[in-house]
Amino acid sequence: MPSSVLLEVPALADFNKAWAELTDWLSHLDREIKSQKVIVGDLDDINDMIIKQKAILQDLEQRRPRLDELITAAQNLKNKTSNQEARTIITDRIEKIQSQWDEVHGYLQSRIQQLHEMLKDSTQWLEAKQEAEQVLEQAKAKLESWKEISYTVEALKKQNTELKQFSKEIRQWQINVDVANDMALKLLRDYSADDTRKVELMTDNINATWAVINKRVCEREAALESALRMLQQFYLDLEKFLAWLTEAETTANVLQDATHKEKTLEDAKMVRELMKQWQELQAEIDAHTDIFHNLDENGQKILRSLEGSEDAAVLQRRLDNMNLRWSELRKKSLNIRSHLEASADQWKRLHLSLQELLAWLQLKEDELKQQAPIGGDLPTVQKQNDIHRTFKRELKTKEPVIRSALETVRIFLAEQPVEGLEKLYPEPRELSPEERAHNVTKLLQRQGDEVRTEWDKLNLQSADWQKKIDDALERLQGLQEAMDELDLKLRQAEVFKGSWQPVGDLLIDSLQDHLEKVKVYRAEIVPLKEKVHQVNELARRFTPSDIQLSQYNLSCVEDLNTRWKVLQVAIDERIRQLHEAHRDFGPTSQHFLTTSVQGPWERAISPNKVPYYINHETQTTCWDHPKMTELYQSLADLNNVRFSAYRTAMKLRRLQKALCLDLLSLSAACDALDQHNLKQNDQPMDILQIINCLTTIYDRLEQEHNNLVNVPLCVDMCLNWLLNVYDTGRTGRIRVLSFKTGVVSLCKAHLEDKYRYLFKQVASSTGFCDQRRLGLLLHDSIQIPRQLGEVASFGGSNIEPSVRSCFQFANNKPEIEAALFLDWMRLEPQSMVWLPVLHRVAAAETAKHQAKCNICKECPIIGFRYRSLKHFNYDICQSCFFSGRVAKGHKMHYPMVEYCTPTTSGEDVRDFAKVLKNKFRTKRYFAKHPRMGYLPVQTVLEGDNMETPVTLINFWPVDSAPASSPQLSHDDTHSRIEHYASRLAEMENTNGSYLNDSISPNESIDDEHLLIQHYCQSLNQESPLSQPRSPAQILISLESEERGELERILADLEEENRNLQAEYDRLKQQHDHKGLSPLPSPPEMMPVSPQSPRDAELIAEAKLLRQHKGRLEARMQILEDHNKQLESQLHRLRQLLEQPQADAKVNGTTLSSPSTSLQRSDSSQPMLLRVVGSQTSETMGEDELLSPPQDTSTGLEEVMEQLNNSFPSSRGHNVGSLFHMADDLGRAMETLVTVMTDDKVLE
Repeated sequence: MPSSVLLEVPALADFNKAWAELTDWLSHLDREIKSQKVIVGDLDDINDMIIKQKAILQDLEQRRPRLDELITAAQNLKNKTSNQEARTIITDRIEKIQSQWDEVHGYLQSRIQQLHEMLKDSTQWLEAKQEAEQVLEQAKAKLESWKEISYTVEALKKQNTELKQFSKEIRQWQINVDVANDMALKLLRDYSADDTRKVELMTDNINATWAVINKRVCEREAALESALRMLQQFYLDLEKFLAWLTEAETTANVLQDATHKEKTLEDAKMVRELMKQWQELQAEIDAHTDIFHNLDENGQKILRSLEGSEDAAVLQRRLDNMNLRWSELRKKSLNIRSHLEASADQWKRLHLSLQELLAWLQLKEDELKQQAPIGGDLPTVQKQNDIHRTFKRELKTKEPVIRSALETVRIFLAEQPVEGLEKLYPEPRELSPEERAHNVTKLLQRQGDEVRTEWDKLNLQSADWQKKIDDALERLQGLQEAMDELDLKLRQAEVFKGSWQPVGDLLIDSLQDHLEKVKVYRAEIVPLKEKVHQVNELARRFTPSDIQLSQYNLSCVEDLNTRWKVLQVAIDERIRQLHEAHRDFGPTSQHFLTTSVQGPWERAISPNKVPYYINHETQTTCWDHPKMTELYQSLADLNNVRFSAYRTAMKLRRLQKALCLDLLSLSAACDALDQHNLKQNDQPMDILQIINCLTTIYDRLEQEHNNLVNVPLCVDMCLNWLLNVYDTGRTGRIRVLSFKTGVVSLCKAHLEDKYRYLFKQVASSTGFCDQRRLGLLLHDSIQIPRQLGEVASFGGSNIEPSVRSCFQFANNKPEIEAALFLDWMRLEPQSMVWLPVLHRVAAAETAKHQAKCNICKECPIIGFRYRSLKHFNYDICQSCFFSGRVAKGHKMHYPMVEYCTPTTSGEDVRDFAKVLKNKFRTKRYFAKHPRMGYLPVQTVLEGDNMETPVTLINFWPVDSAPASSPQLSHDDTHSRIEHYASRLAEMENTNGSYLNDSISPNESIDDEHLLIQHYCQSLNQESPLSQPRSPAQILISLESEERGELERILADLEEENRNLQAEYDRLKQQHDHKGLSPLPSPPEMMPVSPQSPRDAELIAEAKLLRQHKGRLEARMQILEDHNKQLESQLHRLRQLLEQPQADAKVNGTTLSSPSTSLQRSDSSQPMLLRVVGSQTSETMGEDELLSPPQDTSTGLEEVMEQLNNSFPSSRGHNVGSLFHMADDLGRAMETLVTVMTDDKVLE
C-alpha cells in the first residue's frame, strides 16, 4: 500500500497488519490441507484425516469472528476516509480475503465429504477384497488337494468330473474377484490425488494369484485330456504293435531259415537278395523303436495306476511279453546279418565290425566328455539331462549290436579250426600255418576285449554322469526355489518401502504411527534374514571343483543380498529419520518451542536437553529466556515495597500471571500429573518429561483460554522458571516433588487445598509425615522466594527450625497427620508466610473500596485498603502504605487494619469501636500485649528479621499461642544457654521497646513495672525446671546456677589441659633419657619411623593425646564464644534493670524518667490488623504514651469518670497494686466498648 495513503489514513496500518496476518494464516492453512494425503484403503488413516480436517474446520470457524471484525473495521475505515485509493485498496483486500476464506472453507468441507466417501468406498473395497481373498484361499486349498493323474478310466473320469466342478466354482468365484477389481478401479480413478499404492499392490497380488490358479486349472484340464486320450489309444497302439511284431517275427524266421540252408552263402546273388530283405526288416525294426519305447513308458504309467488290481497283472504280462518278443526280434535280426556276412572273408568282416564298434564307442565317449561340465543354472542342467537321455537311448539301442558282434566273434573263434584260419589268413606267406592262425585269433580276441572294455567303460561313465546331473538338478532346483521365494518376499517388501512418503511430508501427529508401523514391519521381515542365509548357504555349496554356478545365478544371489542389505539400510534409515523427526518435531520434542523467541534470539538445546538462548545480535548466550529476563527486570520495580512478605508476594503474583499459572486449577494440574504417571516423588524428571507435562497443562489451558495462553512461550517460560528455582546448575533434572511444589504453589486453588495436596505428596501411605519428609517439602517450598532473593526474610534457607517448630506444635510427636499440619500452616510460619500473602494479594487485585486515600487522594481505592485504628475516617491505599508515605498527624506505627475486600457495615461499626477504644489505651498496653504477624521459627543466628509489619500477618487467635518449648534439664548446660539466647532474641523481636524501640522519658516506669510483672510471674512458678519467661528470670537463673556450672566446666577443662601437658612432658623426658632425638613440640611434631615397638607405642600415644587435646581446645573455644554472647546479653539486661525509678503522675498525667532515646531500626514497622473477607483478627501496638482526648463528648463523661476513679491517687510499691490497676483499667475499657456499641445500635 502506498506510504502516502498510510500517512493520510493512519488506521490503515493496523488494518494492514491484521489483514496480512489473517491472509498468511489462510495461505499456510491452504498449503497444509492440500499437502495432506491419505492412504486410500487404510480406514485408520482416513478416520484420522477426517478428525484432523474437522479440527482444522473447527479452528477456522473459531477464527470467523476475526474475519468479521476485520470486515467491520474495513467498513468503518471506508466510511471514515474520503481517499478513493484507500477505499479501493480496502475493498480489494476484503474481497480477496473473503474469497480466500470461502475457498479454504469450501475446500475443507468438500475434502471432508470426499474423505467420508473414500471411507465408504474403501470399506466396500476391503470387504470385497476379503471375500476375494477367501475364495483365493479356497481355490489354493483345492489345488493343493489334487492328486497325481491316474491312468485308469474310472479315475480319470472322476478327476475330470472334479475338475469340471472346480471350474464351475472358479467361474462363480470370478465374480468376487471382478467385484474387488471394480472397487479397486473406482478407488484408483476417483482418488488418484491421494496415495493409492496400497490398493494397487493388493489388487495386483489378487490378480496374480487368480491368474496362477486359472493357469493351473487349464494345465490340469489339458493333462487329464491327454491322459484320457493316451489311455484310450494305448491299447489300440499296443494291439497294432503286437500285430506288426508278429509279422516281423514271421519275416525274421523266414530269413533265418533261408540263411541257414546249405550252399546259400555260396550263391552271391542269393546273399545279396537276403541281405536286401534283412535291411528292409531292420528298417522296420528301427522305425518301430520309438513306438516300442512309448508303449513301454505309457504302460508303466498305467501299471502304477492299476497297482494291485487284476488288470495290472494282465497288462504286466502283456508288456513283459512284448519286451521279450522285441528283444528276440532284434537278436534274430543281428544273427541274420552275422550269418549273411559269414563268407570266405568272415574274419575280415568281423575285424571291420569290431573296428567300427570301437570307433563308435570312441565317438560316444568323446561326445560324453563334451557334455561336461555340469551347468551352473537349472535350464542348462535340464538341457544336459535331455541330451544325456538321448545318449542313453542310443546306448540302449546299440547294446544288442555290440553284444551280437561279441557273440559272433566268440562263436567264430570257437568253431573255426586252425586250417580254416590258415586259409582265411593267407598272408604273409613266410609264416607257418600255426603262426598265422595264432595271429588271427589274437587279433580278433584283442579287438573283442577292447570293444567289451570300452562298452562297459562307456556305460559306467554314462551312469556316473547321469548321477551328477540328477544331483545337480536337485540342488539347483532347491536353490532356484529358495531364490524365487526370497525374490517374491523382497519384492513385496520393496513395494511396501516404495509406499513410504518422505518424512518431511508426514504430519507431525502421525510420526509415531509411522514409526510403529515401520518397526512392526521390520519385525515381520526378520524371517527374510534366515531365507537370505539359506540362499547363501545353498549357493556356497556349489564349489568350482564341483559345480560352478553360472554368472546369471551368481548375479541373482548377489542381487538378492544387495536388495536385502538395501532394504535393511532403508528400514534402519527410515526409523532413524522418523526417530529424529519425532524427536525434533514430535509431541515430545522441543521443536515447537523454537517459536517462543523472536529474532535476533534463537533457542538452542544443550547436550543434556536444557535449553539456552543465543542472541545473534550481540553474539552472546544465556540460560534465561528473553521474556524471563524482561520479567525479572520488571520485578525490580517492586523493590520499593518496604515489607518483604508483600514484596515477595507481589513479585510471585506477577510471575504467576506471566506463566499463566493463575488460570490453572488444582484439579487440572493433578490430572496432568496423573496422566504422565508422576507418582514417585523422589524420582528425577528430565527436561523432556517436564516439557511433556507442561505441554499437557498448557494445551488444556489454551482450550479454555484461547486468547490468553501462548503454549510454546508459556511452556518455555515455566520450564525456565522451574530450572532457575530447582536446577540452578542446569543438570537437566529436578525431582518430581519439586515440580509439583512449584506448579501447585502458583496454581489457582484454595490455600488449604494446596496445603492438603502438598502434605499428601510427602505423607506416607498411612497419612502421616515424619520430620525428614516435611523437611523435603519445606526445602522445595523455600526455594521459590530464594530464587527471588527474598529468602533471608523467611528464616533463611535452613528449614530445620521450621520443621522443629511444626513438631513442637504437635507436642513433639514422631509423626504428624494432615490436620496438625493444616493447623500449623494456618499459623502462617515464617518460612511459608509468602504463600498466604500471595493469595491475599491475588484476592485484593480486583477489590474496589468506596473510600479515598488520605495521602494520594485516590478514590475509589483499588487493591488493599488500610484503615487507621487510631484516627477516625483515615484510609491509605496500598501504594502509599507499601512505600511508607504518611499524612500529617498520622504515623506509621499507629495501628491499622487491612482489607482485601470491600467492608461491610458491621466491620465499619467494629472498627469505629476499636478506634475509640484505642484512644484510651496507652503505649504500655500494647507493649504488654505484643502479637506477631507470623509464626517465628528462629533460633540463635538462624534467619533474619522480616521486613514486614509484625502484626500484618496474624497466625492464631488471641487465646491460642504456640506450644511452649520442652523443658530443659539443668544438666544440659549448653542447651540451656542456647535456649536462653533464643528466648532473648525472641523477646527482642516481639518487644521492640527493650532494644530497638525508642524509649521516651515518660515510659521508663511502665518498663520497670513490666519487668517486675514478669519477674513476679516467674516467682510464682515453683518448678525449678520451668522455662524462663523474662530477662530478669534469665539473669537470676544464670547468676545463681548456670554461671557457676559454666565456670566449673571451664576449670575442669583447664585442669585436664594441665594434666595432658604434664603427661606430654613426662613422655618427652623418657624419650630423652633413652638417648633418642628430642621430640619436637606438639604443634611441630611429624610422624617418624619407629625404631622399636616401645617408640611406636609412645608416638601413637602422643598422637592420641594431641588429638584429644585439640578436641578439648575446640570445645573450650565454643564454650567461650557462648559465654561471651551470654555476657553481652546479660549486660544489656542489667542496664534495663538498673535504670532509676521515678515518681509518676496519675489520672492522665505524664510519667517521666531520664533515659537515652535510641533510634528505631529500619526493620520496625507499624502494627496492623488483617482482614480477609469478613473475618478480622486484631493485633495492635503503639510506641508512644498517648494522652486522652481533651474534647470528648458529654456522653462519655461517666465513662471517663470511671476511668479516672480506677487509678489511685498515689502509686503503691507492691506488685499487687499494679495488678489491681490493670484489672480496673480492663473493666473500664469493657464498659466503654459496651456503651459505644449500644449507642450505635440505637442510632
